[in-house]
Amino acid sequence: MSGRRVVSFPSSVELGPVLAHLVACRAAKAISSHGRFSLGLSGGSLVSMLSKELPALPKLDCSKWVVGFCDERLVSFDDPESTYGLYKNQLFSKVNIPDSGVLAINPSLPVEECAEDYTRKLKETFPQEDIPMFDMLLLGMGPDGHTCSLFPGHPLLEETEKIVAPISDSPKPPPQRVTMTLPVVNSARCVVFVSTGGSKATVLKQVLEGGEGPVLPAALVVPTHGELLWLIDDPAAASLTLQVERPGPGAKL
Repeated sequence: MSGRRVVSFPSSVELGPVLAHLVACRAAKAISSHGRFSLGLSGGSLVSMLSKELPALPKLDCSKWVVGFCDERLVSFDDPESTYGLYKNQLFSKVNIPDSGVLAINPSLPVEECAEDYTRKLKETFPQEDIPMFDMLLLGMGPDGHTCSLFPGHPLLEETEKIVAPISDSPKPPPQRVTMTLPVVNSARCVVFVSTGGSKATVLKQVLEGGEGPVLPAALVVPTHGELLWLIDDPAAASLTLQVERPGPGAKL
């Protein structure tokens, strides 16, 4: 692991363009290195942020992108809970990611079979790797410290064999989901958390600085060989005592 960076911005307004530029730069680097850019997406506030900022970049070419999902809810694509559905309507329609480059679940399958099917899709996409190595994963964090669909105290935190796991008892609805496991998350070349808002301040302090109680899922994201960046805003950073980077206007990461 090449170290963790914690970078704070006044608000998500300033954070969004920097995130988009970071994604585009890493995409160009990956395509130059090995011919494509593999990106894992998460839902929540990331959908609207990326859907606004990525299409605003000049000359963005996504024709060599491969996009997967760090977790997904087992609902139809037209359900507002579908992460794929949200990105399809808000982002994929605005950029030139080929349909064949979008790795979506099959929501018609039972949850166990859905996870197995998504595992097969990832293995076909990353045929040379026992554990898929994404160029970049974009993650969020819930107020309980969960990330992907890996929740505090859940047995899936101990999963070491599966690369995609089913979950039928998510404490956050909808209960049935599929999720990447920690071995996949920690194999990525670059993991970027985006966490904003004052409601995240307490849990962010526990994840980044530790403290009493069990280690929260987001704190278990420690890439084996890759980078780890936390992009946060000042309200979310309010309780931190560790040193954070505060880039000036127009800065790039």
